Amino acid sequence: LENASMPGRVVAQWDKDDCADLGIIKVDLLGLGMMAAMQDTLELCQSRGRPVDLAKIPKDDAATYDLLCRADTIGTFQVESRAQMATLPRMMPRTFYDVVVEVAIIRPGPIQGDMLHPYLARRQGREPVTYFDERLRPVLERTLGVPLFQEQLLKIAMVMADFTGSEAEELRRALSFHRSQEKMNAVCVKLRAGMERNGVAPDVIERVTKAVQSFAVYGFPESHAISFALIAYASCWLKVHRAPEFFAGIFNNQPMGFYSPATLVEDAKRHGVRVLPVNVATSDWLCTIEENAQRPTPNRVKPRGTRPRGLYAAQRPTAPVRGAGHPPDDNVSLAPLDVGRWALGVGRSAAGVLRLGLCYVRGINQQDGARIIAERTRAPFASLADFQLRTGLAKPALRALAKIGALNGLAEHRRAAQWQVETVRESDDLFASVENSPAVPLRAMSPIERVNADYAGTSLTTGPHPMALLRAKVPHLWRAADLEQARHGERVVIGGAVICRQRPGTAKGFVFVSVEDETGVANAIVTPQLYEQCRLVLGEESFLAIEGKVQRADRVIHVKAERVTPLAFGDLPAAASHDFH
Repeated sequence: LENASMPGRVVAQWDKDDCADLGIIKVDLLGLGMMAAMQDTLELCQSRGRPVDLAKIPKDDAATYDLLCRADTIGTFQVESRAQMATLPRMMPRTFYDVVVEVAIIRPGPIQGDMLHPYLARRQGREPVTYFDERLRPVLERTLGVPLFQEQLLKIAMVMADFTGSEAEELRRALSFHRSQEKMNAVCVKLRAGMERNGVAPDVIERVTKAVQSFAVYGFPESHAISFALIAYASCWLKVHRAPEFFAGIFNNQPMGFYSPATLVEDAKRHGVRVLPVNVATSDWLCTIEENAQRPTPNRVKPRGTRPRGLYAAQRPTAPVRGAGHPPDDNVSLAPLDVGRWALGVGRSAAGVLRLGLCYVRGINQQDGARIIAERTRAPFASLADFQLRTGLAKPALRALAKIGALNGLAEHRRAAQWQVETVRESDDLFASVENSPAVPLRAMSPIERVNADYAGTSLTTGPHPMALLRAKVPHLWRAADLEQARHGERVVIGGAVICRQRPGTAKGFVFVSVEDETGVANAIVTPQLYEQCRLVLGEESFLAIEGKVQRADRVIHVKAERVTPLAFGDLPAAASHDFH
């Protein structure tokens, strides 16, 4: 027993199975990060005058199904994994029930029961639709003769083995005891006996029993799959039609899903969403949407007849220094999107831009953020000295902001801001030396240095992808988007930052690796033999070059790896890789 948070209540802990035996209803409450992300997305849509009622979004939206068919699902719910993205172009979903099947079929149960490939072959017309027994046509017709849901397994037992309702409930409970082989064996004995009494052929008995046993390894009830498919479809619809708000909602609920914020930023760019870096003049604690945002460049010429606002209102002219001719230092990538199929959807819903929040800055806590926002609301910051004096931030926090360019509107560039921060005297006359110190000519950071600083300070960059900066050094590497033009069997070398490594137990030792470059994501398959040869490189290197032959099947492109080597880029950072074992 323990006290509850509500006064006068006590929590009594029971074993869940004992609760069921006592007839007490057991409810599983799932903490799904996507629900919070979608709620934030809807609130942003409402605040921008573009309200969305998820209960009323059309379930036949062609653009949403197009996104699913091309597996453009990074950041969405349940259909963003490598396995899902490899299945979607084969499934080619065009109805909501197709999404229900997609959610349910990439599960250990259907995969181990060898249900995935027969279903896809039948859907594509490469294999005839057959049934274990003609009596099962009404049970399995909707899923092309392949059992995918727990409800179907219960009906199969009732039709083929004359299970009663209570016996079917016993089977359902056995399916829920994922690790109880004893319970499953007992039910399967009864199932076999019932089918034998009904004269079912021995080979059919074996196939039905195998299907039932496979579902003991995490198979979905249809009701569960429908609920998840609703969220999956809604997240895809929002990505298509409310991209800025959708990505802001995703960024504000990290960590969640398969991909790091760095990969999500790159995907947002591919969808026409301009992502701006953290800036103390405009960033809130969380990510926000800015209307008609412009690049916060020092000394930007303001159009005639306009009144300076915000960051630019308090700027003083600065003397020319070495480095003033460098590109603007706020690290915003404005390069045209030449990324093949990944450019689909660009501009469809890109009104407004996404501004990263202060929450992404390492070394800044929420209290620091609240002080910055409160003082900025009271009056614009006149200088870096004014900023520090009014916010009272300690030197480590100032260093963190200067390093990532968040103080760029108050200094010539990042290094100038860093220099000013280091002249702070932590005393009552805190910035006396700063105001009177002579201007020191400093070279602005190079693009690679800015990307390094971005990753070190925020784990992502809004500037060019690291591979874009180094493309000239590796001209032999194929870009991810260019694999669309590669022939089946053609030898290629792909390369990029590793964003995912998987070695699923159902894959017989094969390893799946995803690498990202400035145009998208490329996928490679590593055989067990090659994995043993280069285990260390595959497991620890952030950038990889993978040589192999292109495999094209049903609009899905992989590279079957024959050689894996590290891309030696020194200290160049990369996004965090989502690794599974």
